[in-house]
Amino acid sequence: PLRLLQSKTVPKRLRTSQRKPHEPQVPRSLIKEIFRHFVKMPVTRDAFKIVEKCSERYFKQLSDDLEAYTHHAGRKTVEAADLEVLMRRQGLVTDKMPLNVLIERYLPLEYRKLLIPIAVSGNKVIPCK
Repeated sequence: PLRLLQSKTVPKRLRTSQRKPHEPQVPRSLIKEIFRHFVKMPVTRDAFKIVEKCSERYFKQLSDDLEAYTHHAGRKTVEAADLEVLMRRQGLVTDKMPLNVLIERYLPLEYRKLLIPIAVSGNKVIPCK
């Protein structure tokens, strides 16, 4: 009689996922907002899909290049110097157009304060390294 009251154990099925791991992507709304800001005219859905695909490939290539520079330097962390080297190789940073000028020209003030060191009263430099 005791055996009838005990619950039976059912073997669990091994659930194997059929899906591939999902890579993080830049949000479509952000890409759309940035692209519309610079284009300043209506964009068809087909054109936007192409822009979205190109930006995805661009950021994938960008991250692969940064990873290669970091491994070449024998580090495991990407540093600002790696990004500057990459931007130099792309022709965005030159002797006439340093990185700080690009930061001042294209980023809002709150990001500029985080990226460019400035001296404040009390002989302090913000942000400190």
